[in-house]
Amino acid sequence: QVQLVESGGGLVQPGGSLRLSCAASRSISSINTMGWYRQVPGKEREWVAGFFSYDRMNYLDSVKDRFTITTDNFNNTLYLQMNSLKPEDTAVYYCSAITGGRAYWGQGTQVTVSS
Repeated sequence: QVQLVESGGGLVQPGGSLRLSCAASRSISSINTMGWYRQVPGKEREWVAGFFSYDRMNYLDSVKDRFTITTDNFNNTLYLQMNSLKPEDTAVYYCSAITGGRAYWGQGTQVTVSS
C-alpha cells in the first residue's frame, strides 16, 4: 500500500515552467510502475509520462522534449518538470503508482496555463 500526495501546480503563462512533486508514503525504489496522468473536465484521464516495470521513462508524444520525469529515491518523491507549457496542458495532474497488483492515485494538483 502507498499514499501519494501531489504538489506544485498553479497558474503559469504560456511558455512558462512548473515542477510537480509526488511524495510517496514509502520507498518508491520498490515500485516498478509509476507515472503522471492528467484530466480535463468532460474528458477521460490521459497518461502523460512514466515508467513501467523499471523500464526507461516514456512520454506522451505531445509532451516529449518539454516534460521530464525524475525520481528521488532518498526522498521517496516523483517529479514532473514541465517546460514550454501550452494552454492545452491545462488540467488536473495526478500521480499514480502500481504495486502489489493495485493502482494508487494522489488527489491531483491543478495546472492552468493562461495569459
